[in-house]
Amino acid sequence: QVQLVESGGGSVQAGGSLTLSCAASGFTVRSKSMAWFRQAPGAEREWVAIIDTGRTYYADSVKGRFTISQDNARNTLNLQMNSLKPEDTAMYYCAAGRNSWLSRYSASAYDYWGQGTQVTVSS
Repeated sequence: QVQLVESGGGSVQAGGSLTLSCAASGFTVRSKSMAWFRQAPGAEREWVAIIDTGRTYYADSVKGRFTISQDNARNTLNLQMNSLKPEDTAMYYCAAGRNSWLSRYSASAYDYWGQGTQVTVSS
């Protein structure tokens, strides 16, 4: 049974850093495309960072500040977030298992989701 459990969210001031982690079970993280999405109140879920067939992709809004990585030993997907801004405030979700005929940037492409972890950045 596939399960994703996020952790590491919290409240920080602008300019601070957080590291999110997504613990995977029921599969190995290197075997599936995985991604981080986020959703702010009243907004649509948007992609943040993706690892797909060994390549990484970043939304323009986080490029240069966020780093996505896989820890194969711990079977986790991580998101290092630096230089955080108030506009980064959102619920962050881990996703896995992209259907290859759908865009990697679309939330609907992913089969498995975690419950989310809240990130709040104050100015």
